[in-house]
Amino acid sequence: MKKILNPIPFQGKKYLNKNKNYFEGWYFKITNQENGIAFIPGIQIEKMQKTSFIQIITKEKSYYITYPIETFEYKKNPFQIKVGHSIFSKEKIEININEENIKINGTIFLKEKENIMTSIVNPNIMGPFSYIPHMECNHAILSMQTLTNGEISIQDETLNFQNNNGYIEKDWGTSFPQNYIWLEGNQFQNKTTSFFLAIATIPYLCLKFKGLICVLIINHKEYRFATYNNTKIKELKHKKGKIYITLKKGKYTLKVEAKEKNTNNLKAPKHGKMNKEILESINSSIYIELKEKGKIIYKDKSNLCGLENVQ
Repeated sequence: MKKILNPIPFQGKKYLNKNKNYFEGWYFKITNQENGIAFIPGIQIEKMQKTSFIQIITKEKSYYITYPIETFEYKKNPFQIKVGHSIFSKEKIEININEENIKINGTIFLKEKENIMTSIVNPNIMGPFSYIPHMECNHAILSMQTLTNGEISIQDETLNFQNNNGYIEKDWGTSFPQNYIWLEGNQFQNKTTSFFLAIATIPYLCLKFKGLICVLIINHKEYRFATYNNTKIKELKHKKGKIYITLKKGKYTLKVEAKEKNTNNLKAPKHGKMNKEILESINSSIYIELKEKGKIIYKDKSNLCGLENVQ
């Protein structure tokens, strides 16, 4: 119960001394007005193979660096993980990677500005599904908007993230869904706006179902669209690098248009092992249009968005 209500700390302690398939990864994305970069620290366990890793995604390239599992360290309170010589928490990213093909160094300080609403019934974005045991993949949003301050030096370029935006989430389990759409953005014209959406085919026992989780926050008001609150997917289309989605819940209709740009390879878990290749973009664009009883009450566009379209 404690882990469900507080998903940010390391969940997989019991797997470190076992040979069962398992993965756990945290996703830290930071953006300024022109650039974005994402860091994914985590662990993979598959039979006798256990490693920790850090993935880095930029607009131009992606990197995957592995470390011995012994370099993975974690603290529960306050939350902190360490992979190699890099440290990640909700308050700070301290990156220190000096490999032959990639050198990234710097410190980014983080301060949460906005997150989703939670309760006993809806402990995180998965809502009541958070309580279902043995899900193939569990997902948690840790911060929809985080204030960033600091600099990152990547290769010979220095990126400044003073007074800019960050986003944090995590996944854990055995495998990513076989097919899914994942969108995230918080660089809207309205600075208070942030958006997340995932649609996936979810296997559970002998069944499969299409699961939806989506949250839109505008001026600190949350609009939640999800399978568990009876939201209907009215439209879902893919066409030439664009995604068109329409959701309907009660009096609200949410229209989403996403345009894919500059995808890079990303390693994803399959049966605990990070050997599935997918594509992710961190500078795609998302247009949203929210209607109440058929009348448009909000529309906006965000650049430097995260996008994965795995089919």
